[in-house]
Amino acid sequence: MSEQDGPLAGYRVLELSSTIAGPYCGRMFADFGAEVIKVEPAEGDVVRAVGKRFNGKSLYAASILRNKALIALDLRRAQAQDLVRKLAAKCDFVVENFRPGALEKWGLSYEALSRDNSALIMVRISGYGQSGPYSARPGYGIICEAVGGLRHLTGDPDRPPARVAVSLTDYITGLYAFSGAMMALVHRLKTGQGQVIDTALYESAFSFTEQHIAAYEKLGAVANRLGSATGTAPNNLYRTRDGQYIHIAANGPAIFRRLAQLMERPDLVEDARFSTVLARAEHHDDMDAQVAEWVVRHDLAPLEQMLNEAEVPATRIFTIADIYRDPHYKARGALVEVPDDDLGSVTLAAPVPRLSRTPGRIRKSGGRIGQDTRRVLAELAGLSADEIARLERAGVICCDKGRA
Repeated sequence: MSEQDGPLAGYRVLELSSTIAGPYCGRMFADFGAEVIKVEPAEGDVVRAVGKRFNGKSLYAASILRNKALIALDLRRAQAQDLVRKLAAKCDFVVENFRPGALEKWGLSYEALSRDNSALIMVRISGYGQSGPYSARPGYGIICEAVGGLRHLTGDPDRPPARVAVSLTDYITGLYAFSGAMMALVHRLKTGQGQVIDTALYESAFSFTEQHIAAYEKLGAVANRLGSATGTAPNNLYRTRDGQYIHIAANGPAIFRRLAQLMERPDLVEDARFSTVLARAEHHDDMDAQVAEWVVRHDLAPLEQMLNEAEVPATRIFTIADIYRDPHYKARGALVEVPDDDLGSVTLAAPVPRLSRTPGRIRKSGGRIGQDTRRVLAELAGLSADEIARLERAGVICCDKGRA
């Protein structure tokens, strides 16, 4: 085993999850070298129906299911549940995001799966956690984002709460779940003991509102949407002469002085309304008006260059098209062209974070439903070709049907 195999090479993960939070957690394991066996139903994970398709293939699935062995089981069937127990006995981690109680109903509780594998680490992802009065509720990321308070803070103050056009809370939760698994692994390396990680979507969203929590307890302050503003100044989105937008973040003392010099307005630094970080925050509307009046006299491209040369943090708002053209993304290898069995190749986001000795790597894109069912059940569950064929005829398992 080499460093290039990844820091998690040699570990095996059984992913019993669907849509985004669980599969993203599994993707993190897979990107950094773990063997991830993803279980999905015969009709495929719901994520295969999300987003754009090309030549009949889900482009989202090509990314979030990458590096994984894909098997298809009907978990409602007793024979499939028995297969899960056999596979879990040979795994280091199980990642699941069913509603609390579902695995227990199928005889797949942590107690059952760890009976012959006391070192097993189970990562549980749910809307509201494994306990509490809301635990039995179905929970999707966008719903739990609202319960967690994050949705209330997203968008413009004079409009209904908006959402980011990605499944933000699912990704936040997937990251928390993965980091919890890594902490549990450290504990296991010290003690040999496995454990359960209880990760809730609403708690993950709520954790990102930390700056407002004590403010409510001490001051009764209820945070609201700020739009493009940040609560500091100047730190906002400004319209340029050519009708584009640029975000300038110059709220720090030294940076503000550089901006004032670039604006040819040294008087701003001496103005009592703008002379300190706190003063600028208190008079943010006046501060923004001064910057906006200057920005609107310039076109986006030369203005962005001027600000960068003056070392004032500023940027246009990148689209995905901008990202594909950007030299920094190219130099960092942020977009990776990956071989794909169905499309020839597909471009995916590179693994992050970047590790100097054991970096993540994309070995293959997400493949077809059940394409690894036969191999995995033969190698890990010890099934013969006849047994696999019998289970396939009975609808307990699904092997590669050419659907991606």
